[in-house]
Amino acid sequence: MNTENTTKIGTEKLKPGITNTKKKSFFSRIKHLIENANAWGIFVMGSTFVLMFGSAYLAYILQNDFTQLHLERRSTMIGLIFMIVAAAFFVFKLSFFVYTFVRFLKYKAIPSVSDKELPTVTVIVPAYNEGKQVWATLKSLANSDYPEHKVQLLAIDDGSKDDTWNWMLEAKKELGDRVSICQQPKNMGKRHALYRGFKEGNGEIFVTVDSDSIVDKDTLRNLVSPFIVDENCGAVAGNIRVLNNENKILPKMLDVSFALSFEFVRSSESTLNSVLCTPGALAAYRATAVFGCLEAWINQTFMGQASDIGEDRAMTNMILKQGFHVLFQRNAFAYTNVPEKYKGLYKMFIRWGRSNVRENIQMSKYVFTNFRKGPKAGTRLLFFSQFSRIVLCYPFVLFMLIFVFTHPLLFLSSTFISILVLSTFPVIFYAKRYTLVESFWAYSYSVLYTFGLFWITPYAIATASRSGWLTRELPQK
Repeated sequence: MNTENTTKIGTEKLKPGITNTKKKSFFSRIKHLIENANAWGIFVMGSTFVLMFGSAYLAYILQNDFTQLHLERRSTMIGLIFMIVAAAFFVFKLSFFVYTFVRFLKYKAIPSVSDKELPTVTVIVPAYNEGKQVWATLKSLANSDYPEHKVQLLAIDDGSKDDTWNWMLEAKKELGDRVSICQQPKNMGKRHALYRGFKEGNGEIFVTVDSDSIVDKDTLRNLVSPFIVDENCGAVAGNIRVLNNENKILPKMLDVSFALSFEFVRSSESTLNSVLCTPGALAAYRATAVFGCLEAWINQTFMGQASDIGEDRAMTNMILKQGFHVLFQRNAFAYTNVPEKYKGLYKMFIRWGRSNVRENIQMSKYVFTNFRKGPKAGTRLLFFSQFSRIVLCYPFVLFMLIFVFTHPLLFLSSTFISILVLSTFPVIFYAKRYTLVESFWAYSYSVLYTFGLFWITPYAIATASRSGWLTRELPQK
């Protein structure tokens, strides 16, 4: 085994550069970006700004055409109906954003409780074709600032075809009784690996960690503290950042996207006790909540087929349905690997999209009932926001395709101006939380999503019944 490489994975990347660069000056960050970014990355970011500001100038010289198009829409019944619907949806989304922002301002992470108060935990690490990264994951968990006698660490090899099991054996050799390892008889899927962990675990709290993730020393104690403070807490979502974001373009973009998704969206959801998804990379569940839905979860089907994707969203949904609170801990970090190529990215998004379609259908069956004590309006609003985005994806794509062929210049200029305006908030948010320079990747990500990933949700709806992990057989790097 290459111990030098594993040490690098387990220690140097335990605190990615995004955290450490916070103390550097603005010019030092720019220098760091230029030194570490390849020419392609600089080209992508530069091109993004050229396109957006060029489009702003194009919109200026085409303002008469915009006015004429506006009049044409109003002159027909179809155009008028479209404008009314679009305006209503815009008002709703704007109001929902303001509502989310207000909820975000009210959010506060729960500080860690004392060692004496900390519950016993079973940490489950399912792994498939993860190679040496699983070693780093287990090492980072073993290094946690958590009483050893209260931690049960289980690593489950889900029938890997590579050397994952050898790296688990290496971890076992170093950590001894602190970690238990086992192999599935064959590749059965992540849900079944987790199920085995749930059945064999003996902790009051279950923590699930992906085998391509590493955690901070205080992550575990911060993650489980809400269960002590809130007796109604059934699940807690961790704060996920990107691990492999140092050189590749897509991970840099996703890191900014993750920051907004977790630290803004889930923070606001947490104030409503209704985080809609506890991520597989890092999540915690009260054992009684898990066993209250475990058999339904492992036997879940969709359109007659066994569900082998979206296990995290499904577990969250079933715990919410039981009446438990689901919270987010901003101070519990995990750093995870994400796809570095477009093919891996869109396959990951398809899997997430199919899961969202399935679980929104399931959520619709209970969210308007008296499913728990206390206020439920916020949870219903969150559901409606997600549901409306799914329902309106087809009209949006249809309008986009018609617009691009009938008024290409107007389409491009208005689209890039919209990206410039709407992406400025993620830029400001990331810059305030982390670094200014890396925050500009939010613009590039918005361009990529608008033109390269807009088809994901419609396709996910049309193929929601399909199973398969999609990215499991892809190379890790």
